[in-house]
Amino acid sequence: MDIEAFTYREKMLKLREKLLVVEEDRLAGRAGTTPDKLDSYLDGIIDEVEYGKRSSIR
Repeated sequence: MDIEAFTYREKMLKLREKLLVVEEDRLAGRAGTTPDKLDSYLDGIIDEVEYGKRSSIR
């Protein structure tokens, strides 16, 4: 596996982990967020994974 494929794989695994945490919170009935905030958060994660940009939302 070349470094580019490895890096992409690691970023996708990180995204999957973040999405699983959100889904676990939702299933447990924990306080959620508005659809607009969620869209913004997910856009930031996608940008980070696809383009290496850091999201300002953490």
